[in-house]
Amino acid sequence: MAGLSLFLLVVVGTVTWAALRPDTYTADPRQSPGTPTVQPALAARALHRLEDAVVARDPGAAAALAADDDVASARLLSAIVDNARALKVRDFTLRYVDETGAVSADGAWEAAVDATWRFAGFDRAPARAEVRFGFAQVGGRVALVSVGGGDRRTPLWMTGPMQVRRTATTLVLAASKVDADRYAARATAAVPVVRAVVTGWRPRLVVEVPGSIRGLDRALAADPGTYDNIAAVTTSVDGTLAPGSPVHVFVNPEVLGRLRPAGAQVVMSHEATHVATDAARSVMPIWLVEGFADYVALRDVHLPITTTAGQIIDQVRRHGPPRALPGAVEFDTSTSHLGAAYESAWLVCRVLADRGGERALVRLYRQVDGGQALGAALTTDFDWNVRQLTQAWRARLAGLVS
Repeated sequence: MAGLSLFLLVVVGTVTWAALRPDTYTADPRQSPGTPTVQPALAARALHRLEDAVVARDPGAAAALAADDDVASARLLSAIVDNARALKVRDFTLRYVDETGAVSADGAWEAAVDATWRFAGFDRAPARAEVRFGFAQVGGRVALVSVGGGDRRTPLWMTGPMQVRRTATTLVLAASKVDADRYAARATAAVPVVRAVVTGWRPRLVVEVPGSIRGLDRALAADPGTYDNIAAVTTSVDGTLAPGSPVHVFVNPEVLGRLRPAGAQVVMSHEATHVATDAARSVMPIWLVEGFADYVALRDVHLPITTTAGQIIDQVRRHGPPRALPGAVEFDTSTSHLGAAYESAWLVCRVLADRGGERALVRLYRQVDGGQALGAALTTDFDWNVRQLTQAWRARLAGLVS
């Protein structure tokens, strides 16, 4: 009996001690000792080393973060540092957030990483976005195996070797030398076009040119097809509307590259106007945003009206003038009449400039952008209301087909 009592005492004491331990560990019966697990601390360490390599402009140190036999990842990481040097990347940080899926049998996983960066001399504040990074366990460390992809933004400068062209007023990064040279020339030419109308603009024009439409989708975290019919888009780099968030021009090379030189230059000047007026953050009527940009881009271009307004002319010939100024429905990127919407918006601004002069048009743009109601702004310089403007615009459209 004494032996049994002693045995019970030991058992009870052991159970009580185990229950009171604050860090009790229970083994997962589904996981064998050799099953790979996510290693966030080691992954964060690898990210910090990539930060250091970018800050030190040391491509070799970045390449060493890949697995020893992973040549492709080593080249990618080295290219990120080279791009950072050419683009003068500052305020670069990487912070491990959370896994986006389970670890694979070979010890690889992906995670969301909060990234910040800024192109010195052009971006006033850093961009911030969650970027997907791939990791893999290699011996006693974690290697970096991929950057980007998934449903998150993939910064173009983190996707591979970039060609960079810089002037005092423009910065262009492109996936190929041909594109870098071509779009650098167009960006440079766009600056005086915009400054002739938007006086006081201090140009800081950044143009990003992916190698394909799919590359554009990844840069903007867009669903496939969103920008298939768009030559270029001006938007914030990180998708936010935060004050100071960098706004760049993103080119669809598969559309803009097919345009004739004059047409491609009009597109670039149009997008540069959006940058100059901070249109990406505007809540103005879309016809005014887009029509004004086309007014600036086409102001000194000598083309027949059948070229600059051919699609809306054809539409009016078949269906008559639209009853209302173009709105969000007409500017849906999936519509088959998107070109006509841009042309009709341009003609609204032409009507306004003919009525009150170019300076009055610029004042109206700034007043409405500043929050004044369109009707009130029209009264000031044009002695019109919205209904009268619409009537004058419809009359202009009707006159083009008479």
